[in-house]
Amino acid sequence: MNHVLDRPIWSALATRHQAFAQGDSLARRYPPSIVPFAATAADDAESLRALSRLIPPLESAILVQAEAITMPAELSATLTASLVQMTAEQPVRTVSDERVQRLTQHDAADMLALATITKPGPFTLEALSLGDFWGVKIKGRLAAMAGERMRQPGHTELSGVCSHPDFRGGGLGRLLSLFVANRIMARGEVPYLHAYATNVAAITLYESIGFRLRSRMNMAVVQRTDQMVGA
Repeated sequence: MNHVLDRPIWSALATRHQAFAQGDSLARRYPPSIVPFAATAADDAESLRALSRLIPPLESAILVQAEAITMPAELSATLTASLVQMTAEQPVRTVSDERVQRLTQHDAADMLALATITKPGPFTLEALSLGDFWGVKIKGRLAAMAGERMRQPGHTELSGVCSHPDFRGGGLGRLLSLFVANRIMARGEVPYLHAYATNVAAITLYESIGFRLRSRMNMAVVQRTDQMVGA
């Protein structure tokens, strides 16, 4: 039996994030204005065709799964990468810092600007609809943030961890990663995250606070190769 995190996008859209799902029992996606993630229930031809119908011409979507990604004829990959998926199964160090504050929609523009500079992964102005984000501000500037993204039964993804270049080296990424991981664990859930397999610095940081490799993952950014939706 596959692990619930082997197809994290599908598992989220079929369960705790079902309210966001566009699609059907074969393929689903998040609204692209929130996050450009899509997935199939399986890799059979019917599911792959359903996936291609979800992606209009000139749009792209991101697929993430443990299995090798199979591409239908209607889609092509514009980018592929290897990821690591890490989980924290044991309690991590508890942290408390009065600088950490919950971010709101009033901070969305600053959050997007920080994500644009640091590129922690897909981020939009509507990212806060998926889960809470927390940050540290220094002299009125958003210096670092981290938050929650996909949710599956018993699991929540730690995501969007980033620090502005002007404030790196101060341990803010570690602080916020621990803070958010603790909040997830307090609900009785397992925090997990994704990182590029080549991002040794990030992987080392996450290992140092208690995350361990669960699985190697495959990622692809895909778009339609034809111009007719539903072909």
